[in-house]
Amino acid sequence: MREALAGLTVRGRAFVAAGVTAVVCAIVLGQPALNRVGVLVLALPVVTAAVLARSRYRLALVRTVTPQLVTAGQSARVDLALTNEGRTPSGVLLLEDQVPYVLGSRPRFVLEGIGHGWRRHASYQVRSDVRGRFELGPMSVRVADPFGLVEMGRSFRTTATLTVTPRTVALPTIPLGGGWTGAGDNRPRAFATGSAEDVTVREYRRGDDLRRVHWRSSARTGELMVRREEQPWQSRATLVVDNRARAHRGQGVASSLEAAVSAAASIAVHLTQRGFAVRLVTATGEDPGNAWHQREANVGTGPLLEALAVLPPVSSPRLDGSWLGEQGHGGLTVAVLGAVEALDVPVLRRMRHHAGSGLAVALDVDAWVDVHGPAGAPGGATPVLVQQGWRAAALTPGDRLDTIWQELGSTGSRGPRTRGVEVAR
Repeated sequence: MREALAGLTVRGRAFVAAGVTAVVCAIVLGQPALNRVGVLVLALPVVTAAVLARSRYRLALVRTVTPQLVTAGQSARVDLALTNEGRTPSGVLLLEDQVPYVLGSRPRFVLEGIGHGWRRHASYQVRSDVRGRFELGPMSVRVADPFGLVEMGRSFRTTATLTVTPRTVALPTIPLGGGWTGAGDNRPRAFATGSAEDVTVREYRRGDDLRRVHWRSSARTGELMVRREEQPWQSRATLVVDNRARAHRGQGVASSLEAAVSAAASIAVHLTQRGFAVRLVTATGEDPGNAWHQREANVGTGPLLEALAVLPPVSSPRLDGSWLGEQGHGGLTVAVLGAVEALDVPVLRRMRHHAGSGLAVALDVDAWVDVHGPAGAPGGATPVLVQQGWRAAALTPGDRLDTIWQELGSTGSRGPRTRGVEVAR
């Protein structure tokens, strides 16, 4: 009852004030009729609050987001299924779902006739031009009486997740070099039937099938060893994205970082469609969730796009090169870079030496609006990359990524262009 009285609306408080005033005036003026009117006006919100407080409603909510993974600019549908398992009516239901402002305005619904066994369905659409992972909910509920005198608030605890991936553009097919550069389990081998020394084995990795354990080799080496199964040789590609804050200019969706992430997403989709097993490396090193041995060919680009959707700017002063110490060389490396400074040159040189073929999309960050922060190399990072043996091309806000990618396939490299059309975003 205390909660219900605290939930009196402006109208309900006005009724209480009017009722008290009428009763006081009736006593002062000696008007019994006015006293009865005052008592009636005062009793209406009090009785309504008592009835609403005694209502036993048990609301249940099921929220479904379809699809849960969308591209920036696409819409997703949110379906709400509400039921009341209580035994008494609950008046009018006022619903408001908590939605991040980048997804649009908060949806509000007014539902009536909430009795026992009551079921209702509602839906709304959300859309974001900004990549990221967003939480939808929780849903706040306000139960009101038909007169609008009392409102009682409740809130669900459950939420749903919507992931918005960067925009991608279709890229043309170009000679990439370093093709069929697989290693390890991806290389076709013929098994020998001789001794343990003739069997091709490797160290056990988490997730390997225990039926592949080669016990003789494990006993000899003292570590768990598994057979290398014969599989089709699959090309591998490393996608490097420079997400350092100091290497980019601009703010929000118009920043060079967002252009770099969009370019990386397009390249990831293109390489996967061409049969490459792609792993993601950022300025802070390799993403463990996209390691080669943890991905299957039929997984697609979902994990890569989800990782790029939540890729934040980092304050690291230089590119991390610790992942270059792994075994295996000769694969394809594609780098999407911002401003390159002198301290980045050794790491870029090691990347190129580590790769069988190196392609780089270098953003000319000085072409973006923000002129603060450390400046990159004149004309972008392209001249520095060419000196280190990369096939490099510069990307400005006015360039189309598919055109830049096409020119990467031609022999030689090029500097920043003065011509161009608007880049796809």
